[in-house]
Amino acid sequence: MPVHLPAQNRRQFLLTLGAGFVSYSTGAFANETQSEIVYLLNDTHIGEKHPENSPVPSHLRQVVNELTNLKQKPACVLINGDLALKDGQPGDYRHFAKLIRPLHEAKIDTHLTLGNHDERDVFYDVMKEERPESPPVKSRHISVVQTKYANFFLLDSLHKTMVTQGTLGKEQRTWLANALDAHADKPAIIVTHHNPRLGGDPLHFPGGLTDSVELWEILAKRPQVKAYVHGHIHHRSHAGHQGIHIINTPATSYVGNRSLSTTGWTVAKLSPHSITLTTRTNDENHAWNQKTKTLKWR
Repeated sequence: MPVHLPAQNRRQFLLTLGAGFVSYSTGAFANETQSEIVYLLNDTHIGEKHPENSPVPSHLRQVVNELTNLKQKPACVLINGDLALKDGQPGDYRHFAKLIRPLHEAKIDTHLTLGNHDERDVFYDVMKEERPESPPVKSRHISVVQTKYANFFLLDSLHKTMVTQGTLGKEQRTWLANALDAHADKPAIIVTHHNPRLGGDPLHFPGGLTDSVELWEILAKRPQVKAYVHGHIHHRSHAGHQGIHIINTPATSYVGNRSLSTTGWTVAKLSPHSITLTTRTNDENHAWNQKTKTLKWR
């Protein structure tokens, strides 16, 4: 069941061959959208055989229902990797596509990244409209999403399916450096499935991004880079390294230890000088629900 995302009549598509990047502009910040609002999801882990009303698909359906019932739609929705349950089977993506189809029907711009439980070729085979005609970097699912107050750089840290560690590689890092320089007019937010092996909790460094040091050499010297958003850990935390905020958002699917974490999504409200993060949890009574944190840009 292919899904064409983002919605064609809500965004402007630009392919800049000289800089070698794909860029999406969110609906020219139309009046019917909340141009400062971006929804962040990750780790949906949808499986082909999940019963319709079992917890994992129900968690994703809950946020989709909220989004489609909003009077003013967000600038966009970013779903940051591990879309599929385990190893990226075709049926997983068909089920995932069915669950997010209402976002397309509601003309809500939705952008996807890939994680270590995804399989890139299968993802493209099922969700055919996600495959770019001229990929900026071969075999990498990457793009720039432009919103009113920030540019989001969506990277592909999938190294090999079912390998916990992620990597970007030299070619993707070079593309990123060029794309950041070409989009230096607004704060830049990096969106990658894997956690960096910098800042944060060292407990999770072994399963994180193997080329974190090389990446930070690119990010730290570009003052427009303000934050790095990741999932992968199925938890929620905030850290930083060299002035760049590291934002770990909760998994939408499930958690390993419910005494420490829970499932949900994050509503990001942007301004020229900061981001305010509001955690939403599937359990409305959880202590995290509706908790907000404002991070000022460096």
